[in-house]
Amino acid sequence: MSKAAELAKAGETLTNQPSGRKNIVINGAMQVAQRSASVTGLGANGDSYPTVDRFAVSQTATAGRYTMTQTADGPSGFANCIKLDCTTADTSIASSEFLLLRQRIEGQDVQVFAKGTSDAKKYALSFYVKGNASATYVAEFMDNDNSNRHVSKAFAVTTDWTRIEMIFPADTTGVIDDDNGASFDLNIWLHSGSDRTSGTLQQTWGALAQANRAVGISSFFDSTDRTFFITGVQLEVGSQATNFEHRSFGEELSLCKRYCNVIAPLADEAFTFGHNRSTTISVGIIRHHPVMRAAPSLTFSAVDAFQVQHTGTATQTSGMAAGELSTEGSTIVATVGSGLTTGQGSELREHTLGATVIIDAEL
Repeated sequence: MSKAAELAKAGETLTNQPSGRKNIVINGAMQVAQRSASVTGLGANGDSYPTVDRFAVSQTATAGRYTMTQTADGPSGFANCIKLDCTTADTSIASSEFLLLRQRIEGQDVQVFAKGTSDAKKYALSFYVKGNASATYVAEFMDNDNSNRHVSKAFAVTTDWTRIEMIFPADTTGVIDDDNGASFDLNIWLHSGSDRTSGTLQQTWGALAQANRAVGISSFFDSTDRTFFITGVQLEVGSQATNFEHRSFGEELSLCKRYCNVIAPLADEAFTFGHNRSTTISVGIIRHHPVMRAAPSLTFSAVDAFQVQHTGTATQTSGMAAGELSTEGSTIVATVGSGLTTGQGSELREHTLGATVIIDAEL
């Protein structure tokens, strides 16, 4: 490429870049893992967020099993990465099987691409990957607001850390909703049966064709030696991928907490304050900082893992439930056998080491 062409390309990239933060992906450096650092035995049907925040796995039932870990084995400049490690192989692949790694993005966060308009912008996707052996996988964007329009590109993995840079075309069809819904998916396809590989890879935006989504990929489940590592995931506007935008841990954690906040109370430390509604029920309030994406759900590690502190006495809970739920705060309803004084103030504390409350507003 001539010097003039390089300058023109750089100028186009700068012109297309929005002001402020450029990376649409949250937690792309895999810094935050509130739920767990490692989960084994994955591979059953459905979607879940096992470890690293904002990165879900989606799969159909398969004989293959794997472990997902946040590990300190990143390339230069990255302390962490996601590692997927095949623990049970699946060499007889059913047509409907698949496994992918996903970040789902709110519609209001991808408005900068002006999708569905005459001013639509290109998508620059970049990330670092490696594995135990050479393999081919597929990156895909999906527009969930417009009948799942999609576009895919294949990439190669080697045994060394490699930065993948991919430019996806602009799409002048299908405006993305400007709201907090699950409008846009970034999918990394790692395994699939023929239902999603028997066509021609969809390298331009088009109507959903399942057979064209993951054509040409290797199977992550072909051997128990198989590993896949990824970090430094960045999605930005433009026709050129730029250097990864490193954010502080505090900023990344705050962005993640909009979708999930894991409360792990310290011993003898209250995490809600409230009052006794009756002799057996205490109600406490949690303020959400930052404000959640949507009214969340609450999950408790165990119904008897907490205690109500009242009048100098701690009474173990026998039940834990969510009360009123909103983006700005939620109430927790704790039940005990007896002994509370109606109308009196109380605190909710840890009773069992490792007790947690997961506040979830994920997409």
